Amino acid sequence: MNHDINVLALAYLGDAIYECHIREYLIRKGYVKVKELQTQAILYVSAKNQCKFLKQMIDANYFSEEELDIVYRARNHKSHKSPKNTDVATYKYATGLEALIGYLYLEKREERIKQIMNDIVGE
Repeated sequence: MNHDINVLALAYLGDAIYECHIREYLIRKGYVKVKELQTQAILYVSAKNQCKFLKQMIDANYFSEEELDIVYRARNHKSHKSPKNTDVATYKYATGLEALIGYLYLEKREERIKQIMNDIVGE
């Protein structure tokens, strides 16, 4: 894949893919009421929790060099957007995770996305 794609565009795509995986997971777990779904989703889709998951995976040497490159490029990208409800560092880590998911999706590496998502939700 072309590594020149803007990492924020990858994060934009990755955010949608990530959230779709979480929503599917929660519905399969038996959550059917929208309020329950929204409450449970926050445990996975908030910047704070995405940052936590990503840091744990980095500490466990979970990612390949190629994957880490995407994560760090996104995390270190200068953004003009100020995050809502979190600090800049946390937001940038969450952006790194989303960019990685977006990158893997464009690379047609759905099995790797599934593996990452399963590890995030503890399955």
